[in-house]
Amino acid sequence: MAAVKVVSLTKEYIDGDHYLKAVDNVSFSIEEGEFVAIVGVSGSGKTTLLNLIGGLERPTHGCVFIHDVDITQLSFEEQTDFRRWHIGFIFQKYNLIPTMNVYENIVLPAKLMKRKVDEKEVFRLVKDLEIQEKLFQMPDALSGGQQQRVAIARAVYTHPTILLGDELTGNLDSRTSASVMKLLKGICSQYQQTLLIVTHDENVAAMADQIICMKDGKVVENGKL
Repeated sequence: MAAVKVVSLTKEYIDGDHYLKAVDNVSFSIEEGEFVAIVGVSGSGKTTLLNLIGGLERPTHGCVFIHDVDITQLSFEEQTDFRRWHIGFIFQKYNLIPTMNVYENIVLPAKLMKRKVDEKEVFRLVKDLEIQEKLFQMPDALSGGQQQRVAIARAVYTHPTILLGDELTGNLDSRTSASVMKLLKGICSQYQQTLLIVTHDENVAAMADQIICMKDGKVVENGKL
């Protein structure tokens, strides 16, 4: 069963006389456990596509299925609840809470979901991500690579169906970027999660199982490596 299936997805923006078709009749599927990279020049529609898949924006036309659930047919409240349980987001700017330590940042989504926190699992996760010694430090005491690993741990810990990342290594140097992506791939494999990221980094894209190349809102190439 496909983890993600996009069918004839279109997103149009109209502002007065200005018209933009950011995503133009896009269709593809992603299997469970795949790592997929979306590539293309700036303005090609990559981030808009990711936002549509994550339910952060509604399409003008088309459908987005997450494990056979068409999230475009859900109400705003239903989409919010679905995202909370099934979709994890990893952002380029990390979005860590500066007044919370690493542990508190990681478990925050679980607490918002009113789930019991499994401390052993948190400790195992930060060990896998090689930040166990930073567990009770504040975000501003960490390097960029360490903060990104905290953001990954926070997204992974709630066991979402899919993980979405938008230029998640964009603020990192090439060596740190490769290290973070290697750890993230390992974590996704361990937790049986599907990973979909937008990236400009050719080295990151080369690590993917499938590359989706976009131009002018359309998928111009879609292939497995």
